Amino acid sequence: QDLHSPLAAPKVPSSPRQEFPADWSIKTRILFMSSQPFTWAEHLKAQEEAQGFAQHCRATETTLPQSVQEPRLCTELRCAFQQSLVYWQHPSLPWLPLFPRVGADRRMAGKACPWAQDEAVQQVLMSDWSVSFTSLYNLLRARLCPYFYVCSAQFSVLFRAAGLAGSDVPTAAIAPTTRGLREAMRSEGIEFSLPLLEESRTRKQKNSEESLETETADGPGGGSSVEDAGEPAPSDDDDDDDGSFSWLEEMGVQDKVKKPDTISIQLRKEKHEVQVDHRPESLVLVRGSNTFTLLNFLISCRSLVAVAGPQAGLPPTLLSPVAFRGGTMQTLKARSVSGRARVPGGFEDVFSLEVLGPVLPHALHALARVLGPAQRNARSVCVPSQEAVHPDLPACGLHPKTVDQLSQCPTLGKSSIRLLEMKDYAYTWKA
Repeated sequence: QDLHSPLAAPKVPSSPRQEFPADWSIKTRILFMSSQPFTWAEHLKAQEEAQGFAQHCRATETTLPQSVQEPRLCTELRCAFQQSLVYWQHPSLPWLPLFPRVGADRRMAGKACPWAQDEAVQQVLMSDWSVSFTSLYNLLRARLCPYFYVCSAQFSVLFRAAGLAGSDVPTAAIAPTTRGLREAMRSEGIEFSLPLLEESRTRKQKNSEESLETETADGPGGGSSVEDAGEPAPSDDDDDDDGSFSWLEEMGVQDKVKKPDTISIQLRKEKHEVQVDHRPESLVLVRGSNTFTLLNFLISCRSLVAVAGPQAGLPPTLLSPVAFRGGTMQTLKARSVSGRARVPGGFEDVFSLEVLGPVLPHALHALARVLGPAQRNARSVCVPSQEAVHPDLPACGLHPKTVDQLSQCPTLGKSSIRLLEMKDYAYTWKA
Protein backbone atom coordinates (compact mmCIF):
# COMPACT_ATOMS: atom_id res chain seq x y z
CA GLN A 1 0.00 0.00 0.00
CA ASP A 2 1.17 3.52 -0.72
CA LEU A 3 1.50 6.19 1.92
CA HIS A 4 -1.67 7.89 0.72
CA SER A 5 -3.80 4.93 1.77
CA PRO A 6 -4.28 3.25 5.17
CA LEU A 7 -1.24 1.28 6.26
CA ALA A 8 -1.25 -2.10 7.93
CA ALA A 9 0.98 -2.73 10.93
CA PRO A 10 4.43 -3.98 9.83
CA LYS A 11 4.79 -7.72 9.93
CA VAL A 12 7.99 -9.49 10.97
CA PRO A 13 8.72 -12.31 8.51
CA SER A 14 8.42 -15.79 9.95
CA SER A 15 10.93 -17.11 7.44
CA PRO A 16 13.91 -15.51 5.64
CA ARG A 17 13.18 -13.44 2.55
CA GLN A 18 15.30 -12.78 -0.50
CA GLU A 19 14.84 -9.02 0.00
CA PHE A 20 14.07 -6.71 2.92
CA PRO A 21 11.56 -3.84 2.72
CA ALA A 22 12.55 -0.30 1.86
CA ASP A 23 13.18 1.82 4.95
CA TRP A 24 12.70 5.52 4.16
CA SER A 25 14.16 6.78 7.44
CA ILE A 26 17.61 8.38 7.64
CA LYS A 27 19.80 6.57 10.14
CA THR A 28 22.63 8.19 12.08
CA ARG A 29 24.51 4.97 12.82
CA ILE A 30 24.63 1.39 11.60
CA LEU A 31 26.62 -1.36 13.29
CA PHE A 32 27.37 -4.38 11.09
CA MET A 33 28.38 -7.58 12.93
CA SER A 34 29.89 -10.71 11.42
CA SER A 35 31.90 -13.80 12.20
CA GLN A 36 34.42 -12.60 9.60
CA PRO A 37 36.73 -9.57 10.08
CA PHE A 38 36.00 -6.23 8.37
CA THR A 39 39.62 -5.12 8.12
CA TRP A 40 39.38 -5.18 4.33
CA ALA A 41 37.02 -2.17 4.49
CA GLU A 42 39.68 0.09 6.02
CA HIS A 43 42.77 1.77 4.60
CA LEU A 44 41.72 1.69 0.97
CA LYS A 45 44.47 2.43 -1.52
CA ALA A 46 44.42 5.86 -3.17
CA GLN A 47 43.55 4.27 -6.51
CA GLU A 48 40.69 2.24 -4.99
CA GLU A 49 39.24 5.32 -3.31
CA ALA A 50 39.49 7.33 -6.54
CA GLN A 51 37.90 4.50 -8.51
CA GLY A 52 35.04 4.33 -6.01
CA PHE A 53 34.37 8.05 -6.38
CA ALA A 54 34.49 7.76 -10.17
CA GLN A 55 32.08 4.81 -10.15
CA HIS A 56 29.66 6.82 -8.05
CA CYS A 57 29.81 9.96 -10.21
CA ARG A 58 29.38 7.92 -13.39
CA ALA A 59 26.66 5.72 -11.85
CA THR A 60 28.66 2.63 -12.74
CA GLU A 61 26.80 -0.61 -12.09
CA THR A 62 29.16 -2.99 -10.31
CA THR A 63 28.71 -6.75 -10.37
CA LEU A 64 30.26 -8.63 -7.46
CA PRO A 65 30.86 -12.38 -7.21
CA GLN A 66 28.49 -14.50 -5.12
CA SER A 67 31.22 -15.01 -2.53
CA VAL A 68 34.62 -13.38 -2.04
CA GLN A 69 37.16 -15.67 -0.41
CA GLU A 70 39.81 -13.00 0.22
CA PRO A 71 38.19 -9.52 0.47
CA ARG A 72 41.51 -7.73 1.04
CA LEU A 73 42.66 -8.80 -2.42
CA CYS A 74 39.39 -7.99 -4.21
CA THR A 75 39.79 -4.53 -5.72
CA GLU A 76 36.25 -4.56 -7.16
CA LEU A 77 34.80 -5.15 -3.69
CA ARG A 78 36.79 -2.36 -2.03
CA CYS A 79 35.92 0.11 -4.81
CA ALA A 80 32.23 -0.81 -4.56
CA PHE A 81 32.37 -0.29 -0.80
CA GLN A 82 33.76 3.22 -1.28
CA GLN A 83 31.09 3.88 -3.90
CA SER A 84 28.33 2.92 -1.45
CA LEU A 85 29.50 5.46 1.16
CA VAL A 86 29.06 8.57 -1.00
CA TYR A 87 26.25 11.11 -0.61
CA TRP A 88 25.74 14.79 -1.49
CA GLN A 89 24.91 17.66 0.83
CA HIS A 90 24.16 21.40 0.83
CA PRO A 91 25.16 23.54 2.63
CA SER A 92 28.47 22.04 3.76
CA LEU A 93 30.11 23.68 6.78
CA PRO A 94 32.84 21.38 8.19
CA TRP A 95 32.66 22.85 11.70
CA LEU A 96 28.87 22.47 12.01
CA PRO A 97 26.94 19.17 12.33
CA LEU A 98 24.17 19.69 9.75
CA PHE A 99 22.27 16.45 10.37
CA PRO A 100 20.04 15.87 12.17
CA ARG A 101 18.64 19.39 12.38
CA VAL A 102 15.65 18.76 14.64
CA GLY A 103 16.84 19.16 18.23
CA ALA A 104 20.39 20.10 17.16
CA ASP A 105 20.59 23.41 19.04
CA ARG A 106 22.66 21.94 21.87
CA ARG A 107 25.20 20.41 19.50
CA MET A 108 25.51 23.68 17.58
CA ALA A 109 25.73 25.91 20.65
CA GLY A 110 29.02 27.80 20.79
CA LYS A 111 29.90 27.14 17.13
CA ALA A 112 30.91 30.05 14.92
CA CYS A 113 27.90 31.37 12.98
CA PRO A 114 29.08 34.59 11.27
CA TRP A 115 25.77 34.96 9.41
CA ALA A 116 23.61 35.01 12.56
CA GLN A 117 23.68 38.81 12.85
CA ASP A 118 24.32 39.62 9.20
CA GLU A 119 21.09 39.81 7.21
CA ALA A 120 22.95 40.29 3.90
CA VAL A 121 24.86 37.04 4.41
CA GLN A 122 21.64 35.25 5.33
CA GLN A 123 20.03 36.40 2.10
CA VAL A 124 23.00 35.12 0.07
CA LEU A 125 22.85 31.77 1.86
CA MET A 126 19.11 31.42 1.19
CA SER A 127 19.48 32.48 -2.43
CA ASP A 128 22.20 29.88 -2.99
CA TRP A 129 20.13 27.27 -1.12
CA SER A 130 17.06 27.99 -3.28
CA VAL A 131 19.12 27.35 -6.43
CA SER A 132 20.30 23.99 -5.05
CA PHE A 133 16.78 23.04 -3.91
CA THR A 134 15.31 23.86 -7.31
CA SER A 135 18.11 21.93 -9.04
CA LEU A 136 17.30 18.83 -6.99
CA TYR A 137 13.59 19.11 -7.74
CA ASN A 138 14.26 19.44 -11.48
CA LEU A 139 16.47 16.35 -11.37
CA LEU A 140 13.73 14.51 -9.51
CA ARG A 141 11.05 15.47 -12.06
CA ALA A 142 13.38 14.31 -14.84
CA ARG A 143 13.89 11.01 -12.94
CA LEU A 144 17.62 11.65 -12.77
CA CYS A 145 17.46 11.84 -8.96
CA PRO A 146 15.44 9.12 -7.18
CA TYR A 147 14.76 11.08 -3.98
CA PHE A 148 16.18 13.74 -1.69
CA TYR A 149 15.65 15.12 1.81
CA VAL A 150 15.10 18.66 3.10
CA CYS A 151 15.99 18.76 6.82
CA SER A 152 15.06 21.91 8.75
CA ALA A 153 15.09 22.71 12.46
CA GLN A 154 11.31 22.14 12.65
CA PHE A 155 10.53 19.31 10.20
CA SER A 156 11.92 17.17 7.39
CA VAL A 157 10.62 16.66 3.85
CA LEU A 158 11.22 13.58 1.68
CA PHE A 159 10.75 14.15 -2.07
CA ARG A 160 10.48 10.95 -4.16
CA ALA A 161 10.43 10.56 -7.93
CA ALA A 162 7.53 8.98 -9.80
CA GLY A 163 7.82 5.21 -9.68
CA LEU A 164 9.19 4.93 -6.14
CA ALA A 165 7.21 3.67 -3.14
CA GLY A 166 4.52 2.29 -5.44
CA SER A 167 3.43 5.71 -6.72
CA ASP A 168 3.24 6.64 -10.41
CA VAL A 169 3.58 10.38 -9.61
CA PRO A 170 6.13 12.38 -7.58
CA THR A 171 5.43 12.51 -3.86
CA ALA A 172 6.60 14.52 -0.86
CA ALA A 173 6.23 13.46 2.77
CA ILE A 174 6.56 16.05 5.56
CA ALA A 175 6.99 15.18 9.24
CA PRO A 176 6.42 16.25 11.90
CA THR A 177 3.87 18.97 11.15
CA THR A 178 1.70 21.35 13.13
CA ARG A 179 -1.78 22.70 12.51
CA GLY A 180 -0.24 26.08 11.66
CA LEU A 181 1.94 24.57 8.94
CA ARG A 182 -0.95 22.55 7.53
CA GLU A 183 -3.20 25.61 7.46
CA ALA A 184 -0.48 27.59 5.67
CA MET A 185 -0.21 24.82 3.07
CA ARG A 186 -3.97 24.80 2.58
CA SER A 187 -4.01 28.55 2.11
CA GLU A 188 -1.47 28.13 -0.70
CA GLY A 189 -3.73 25.62 -2.43
CA ILE A 190 -1.55 22.58 -1.65
CA GLU A 191 -3.64 19.43 -1.50
CA PHE A 192 -2.41 16.79 0.92
CA SER A 193 -3.48 13.87 3.09
CA LEU A 194 -2.64 12.61 6.57
CA PRO A 195 -2.21 8.88 5.81
CA LEU A 196 -1.00 7.76 9.24
CA LEU A 197 -3.83 9.63 10.98
CA GLU A 198 -6.33 8.07 8.58
CA GLU A 199 -4.85 4.66 9.31
CA SER A 200 -5.10 5.30 13.05
CA ARG A 201 -8.76 6.28 12.76
CA THR A 202 -9.51 3.26 10.58
CA ARG A 203 -7.88 0.99 13.14
CA LYS A 204 -9.84 2.60 16.00
CA GLN A 205 -13.09 2.27 14.12
CA LYS A 206 -12.36 -1.41 13.58
CA ASN A 207 -11.47 -1.86 17.26
CA SER A 208 -14.65 0.00 18.24
CA GLU A 209 -16.76 -2.29 16.09
CA GLU A 210 -15.06 -5.35 17.58
CA SER A 211 -15.59 -3.98 21.10
CA LEU A 212 -19.26 -3.35 20.35
CA GLU A 213 -19.65 -6.91 19.13
CA THR A 214 -17.97 -8.18 22.30
CA GLU A 215 -20.23 -6.06 24.51
CA THR A 216 -23.28 -7.32 22.65
CA ALA A 217 -22.19 -10.89 23.15
CA ASP A 218 -20.92 -10.61 26.74
CA GLY A 219 -23.26 -7.95 28.07
CA PRO A 220 -22.45 -4.48 29.51
CA GLY A 221 -18.87 -3.97 30.62
CA GLY A 222 -17.32 -6.29 28.03
CA GLY A 223 -14.67 -5.25 25.53
CA SER A 224 -12.19 -2.39 25.78
CA SER A 225 -12.44 1.32 25.19
CA VAL A 226 -11.09 2.80 21.99
CA GLU A 227 -9.78 5.77 23.95
CA ASP A 228 -7.36 3.47 25.80
CA ALA A 229 -5.08 3.66 22.79
CA GLY A 230 -3.96 7.13 23.88
CA GLU A 231 -4.31 8.62 20.40
CA PRO A 232 -6.77 11.30 19.31
CA ALA A 233 -10.04 9.86 18.06
CA PRO A 234 -12.48 11.60 15.75
CA SER A 235 -15.42 13.11 17.60
CA ASP A 236 -19.00 12.49 16.58
CA ASP A 237 -19.83 16.18 16.93
CA ASP A 238 -16.98 17.42 14.74
CA ASP A 239 -19.41 18.08 11.93
CA ASP A 240 -21.75 20.33 13.94
CA ASP A 241 -22.36 23.76 12.49
CA ASP A 242 -24.77 26.62 13.02
CA GLY A 243 -27.51 24.77 11.15
CA SER A 244 -27.35 21.58 13.20
CA PHE A 245 -29.47 22.78 16.14
CA SER A 246 -32.89 22.31 14.49
CA TRP A 247 -33.75 19.77 17.17
CA LEU A 248 -33.93 22.67 19.67
CA GLU A 249 -36.67 24.28 17.62
CA GLU A 250 -38.59 21.01 17.52
CA MET A 251 -38.54 20.99 21.34
CA GLY A 252 -39.53 24.66 21.52
CA VAL A 253 -36.52 25.67 23.64
CA GLN A 254 -34.37 27.30 20.97
CA ASP A 255 -34.49 30.67 22.76
CA LYS A 256 -33.67 29.26 26.23
CA VAL A 257 -30.52 27.34 25.31
CA LYS A 258 -27.34 29.24 24.49
CA LYS A 259 -25.85 27.96 21.24
CA PRO A 260 -22.07 27.71 20.86
CA ASP A 261 -20.68 30.53 18.80
CA THR A 262 -18.76 30.04 15.55
CA ILE A 263 -15.37 30.28 17.28
CA SER A 264 -16.28 27.54 19.78
CA ILE A 265 -17.46 25.29 16.97
CA GLN A 266 -14.20 25.87 15.06
CA LEU A 267 -12.08 25.17 18.14
CA ARG A 268 -13.93 21.92 18.71
CA LYS A 269 -13.36 20.88 15.12
CA GLU A 270 -9.64 21.67 15.37
CA LYS A 271 -9.09 20.02 18.75
CA HIS A 272 -8.37 16.56 17.41
CA GLU A 273 -6.20 17.87 14.58
CA VAL A 274 -4.05 19.83 17.06
CA GLN A 275 -3.59 16.71 19.19
CA VAL A 276 -1.52 15.04 16.48
CA ASP A 277 0.96 17.94 16.16
CA HIS A 278 4.60 16.81 16.38
CA ARG A 279 3.49 13.15 16.43
CA PRO A 280 4.08 10.50 13.74
CA GLU A 281 0.38 10.77 12.79
CA SER A 282 1.02 14.37 11.71
CA LEU A 283 2.91 13.17 8.62
CA VAL A 284 1.60 14.95 5.52
CA LEU A 285 1.71 13.41 2.04
CA VAL A 286 1.68 15.60 -1.10
CA ARG A 287 1.28 14.05 -4.55
CA GLY A 288 1.70 14.96 -8.21
CA SER A 289 1.76 18.58 -9.34
CA ASN A 290 1.19 19.72 -5.75
CA THR A 291 4.85 18.91 -5.08
CA PHE A 292 5.84 21.84 -7.32
CA THR A 293 3.55 24.15 -5.36
CA LEU A 294 5.16 22.78 -2.21
CA LEU A 295 8.60 23.63 -3.60
CA ASN A 296 7.65 27.30 -4.00
CA PHE A 297 5.92 27.27 -0.62
CA LEU A 298 9.02 25.97 1.17
CA ILE A 299 11.33 28.47 -0.52
CA SER A 300 9.23 31.32 0.88
CA CYS A 301 8.22 29.59 4.16
CA ARG A 302 9.33 31.69 7.15
CA SER A 303 9.32 28.77 9.58
CA LEU A 304 11.81 26.90 7.40
CA VAL A 305 14.71 28.89 8.86
CA ALA A 306 15.15 29.57 12.57
CA VAL A 307 15.16 33.25 13.56
CA ALA A 308 16.87 32.70 16.92
CA GLY A 309 19.25 30.26 18.55
CA PRO A 310 22.32 28.46 17.17
CA GLN A 311 20.55 27.66 13.87
CA ALA A 312 19.41 31.24 13.21
CA GLY A 313 19.67 32.15 9.54
CA LEU A 314 21.01 28.71 8.53
CA PRO A 315 19.20 27.17 5.53
CA PRO A 316 17.90 23.58 5.80
CA THR A 317 20.18 20.68 4.98
CA LEU A 318 19.70 19.09 1.55
CA LEU A 319 20.70 15.41 1.33
CA SER A 320 20.78 13.47 -1.93
CA PRO A 321 22.19 10.20 -3.27
CA VAL A 322 23.29 11.95 -6.51
CA ALA A 323 25.08 15.15 -7.47
CA PHE A 324 23.19 18.42 -7.82
CA ARG A 325 23.99 22.08 -8.33
CA GLY A 326 25.77 23.45 -5.28
CA GLY A 327 25.99 20.02 -3.64
CA THR A 328 29.18 18.87 -1.91
CA MET A 329 30.35 15.27 -2.09
CA GLN A 330 30.52 13.66 1.34
CA THR A 331 31.30 10.13 2.55
CA LEU A 332 29.98 8.14 5.46
CA LYS A 333 32.57 7.34 8.12
CA ALA A 334 33.36 3.66 8.55
CA ARG A 335 35.65 1.90 11.02
CA SER A 336 36.09 -1.74 11.98
CA VAL A 337 36.33 -3.07 15.53
CA SER A 338 37.27 -6.52 16.77
CA GLY A 339 36.99 -8.16 20.18
CA ARG A 340 36.03 -11.28 22.07
CA ALA A 341 32.66 -12.13 23.57
CA ARG A 342 31.80 -14.66 26.25
CA VAL A 343 29.73 -17.58 25.01
CA PRO A 344 28.75 -20.88 26.61
CA GLY A 345 31.94 -22.90 26.85
CA GLY A 346 34.42 -20.07 26.39
CA PHE A 347 34.96 -17.04 24.15
CA GLU A 348 34.53 -16.30 20.44
CA ASP A 349 35.85 -13.60 18.14
CA VAL A 350 33.44 -10.77 17.35
CA PHE A 351 33.92 -8.43 14.39
CA SER A 352 31.95 -5.29 13.66
CA LEU A 353 31.89 -2.39 11.23
CA GLU A 354 30.47 0.93 12.39
CA VAL A 355 29.08 3.32 9.76
CA LEU A 356 28.16 6.82 10.88
CA GLY A 357 25.45 8.77 9.02
CA PRO A 358 23.50 10.33 7.61
CA VAL A 359 22.77 6.89 6.18
CA LEU A 360 20.23 7.50 3.41
CA PRO A 361 17.61 4.87 2.46
CA HIS A 362 19.54 3.56 -0.54
CA ALA A 363 22.79 3.23 1.42
CA LEU A 364 21.55 0.44 3.70
CA HIS A 365 20.65 -1.67 0.66
CA ALA A 366 23.92 -0.80 -1.12
CA LEU A 367 26.04 -1.68 1.93
CA ALA A 368 24.17 -4.97 2.46
CA ARG A 369 24.73 -5.83 -1.20
CA VAL A 370 28.48 -5.19 -0.86
CA LEU A 371 29.06 -6.75 2.56
CA GLY A 372 27.12 -9.93 1.85
CA PRO A 373 29.64 -11.55 -0.50
CA ALA A 374 32.56 -10.46 1.70
CA GLN A 375 31.19 -11.57 5.07
CA ARG A 376 28.95 -14.45 3.94
CA ASN A 377 26.82 -14.02 7.09
CA ALA A 378 26.27 -10.41 8.15
CA ARG A 379 23.96 -8.75 10.61
CA SER A 380 23.31 -5.03 10.96
CA VAL A 381 21.83 -3.10 13.86
CA CYS A 382 20.24 0.19 12.80
CA VAL A 383 19.82 3.08 15.25
CA PRO A 384 16.87 5.54 14.73
CA SER A 385 3.95 -9.36 -2.14
CA GLN A 386 2.70 -6.65 -4.44
CA GLU A 387 3.99 -5.81 -7.86
CA ALA A 388 6.23 -2.77 -7.99
CA VAL A 389 5.81 0.11 -10.37
CA HIS A 390 8.71 -0.23 -12.79
CA PRO A 391 9.65 3.36 -13.59
CA ASP A 392 11.92 4.68 -16.26
CA LEU A 393 14.75 5.34 -13.80
CA PRO A 394 17.80 3.91 -15.55
CA ALA A 395 19.96 6.99 -15.04
CA CYS A 396 19.05 7.94 -11.48
CA GLY A 397 22.47 6.96 -10.12
CA LEU A 398 21.45 3.89 -8.10
CA HIS A 399 22.02 0.20 -8.68
CA PRO A 400 19.04 -1.43 -10.48
CA LYS A 401 18.43 -3.79 -7.55
CA THR A 402 18.34 -0.83 -5.16
CA VAL A 403 15.84 0.92 -7.45
CA ASP A 404 13.71 -2.24 -7.46
CA GLN A 405 13.69 -2.27 -3.66
CA LEU A 406 12.79 1.43 -3.36
CA SER A 407 10.04 0.96 -5.95
CA GLN A 408 8.16 -1.45 -3.68
CA CYS A 409 5.07 -0.23 -1.87
CA PRO A 410 5.93 0.75 1.74
CA THR A 411 5.10 -1.85 4.38
CA LEU A 412 6.81 -0.52 7.53
CA GLY A 413 4.20 2.11 8.41
CA LYS A 414 5.46 4.30 11.28
CA SER A 415 8.27 1.83 12.07
CA SER A 416 11.81 1.54 10.78
CA ILE A 417 14.19 -1.41 10.58
CA ARG A 418 16.15 -1.85 13.82
CA LEU A 419 17.77 -5.22 13.17
CA LEU A 420 18.61 -6.79 9.83
CA GLU A 421 20.20 -10.23 9.55
CA MET A 422 21.47 -11.98 6.43
CA LYS A 423 22.21 -15.70 6.36
CA ASP A 424 22.79 -17.68 3.19
CA TYR A 425 21.83 -14.52 1.25
CA ALA A 426 18.34 -14.40 2.79
CA TYR A 427 17.12 -11.67 5.14
CA THR A 428 15.19 -11.49 8.38
CA TRP A 429 14.55 -8.22 10.21
CA LYS A 430 12.93 -6.57 13.21
CA ALA A 431 11.18 -3.18 13.11
